[in-house]
Amino acid sequence: MHVVHPWPPLYDKNSKILLLGSLPSPKSLAFGFYYGSPQNIFWPTLAKILAVEEPEKTKEARLAFALKYHIAIWQTLKSGDIIGAQDATIKNPIANDFSSILAQTRIKTIFTEGKKSTELFNKLIAPNIGQEAVYLPSTSPANRATQAKAIFMERWSLVGKALQEV
Repeated sequence: MHVVHPWPPLYDKNSKILLLGSLPSPKSLAFGFYYGSPQNIFWPTLAKILAVEEPEKTKEARLAFALKYHIAIWQTLKSGDIIGAQDATIKNPIANDFSSILAQTRIKTIFTEGKKSTELFNKLIAPNIGQEAVYLPSTSPANRATQAKAIFMERWSLVGKALQEV
């Protein structure tokens, strides 16, 4: 299936970090917002590392949550061919243009969620902006085995540290 990312980046001038997936999953597309699949643990993970309550499961609450904590969210890719939500199947990737979001924010650290998003960002985007992404394990339900290990929260705690440093 060919997927064209439908949403603009979520950020404001106070955003300090950028969190990127590869492409939205079919369930997120149906929900109409980033990480909208009820099985994805992106929002609970963010709340846990920030030691705050998880936002309500609405687009508006999640948008407000991200901006309150100075988190920008987008996708590495503008479009690509993918089977379901399986990043490993991505073909014909077209990268998003990060020049505007980086010029209009205080973003210092870019995190990519999942190995494929990290690989694509560092290959297609990093050479143009002079900055590689920091890998985070995926919050997708397909990654439950890694999510059960200590390394999952160790990696995600880097987000909290980056927010405190900036």
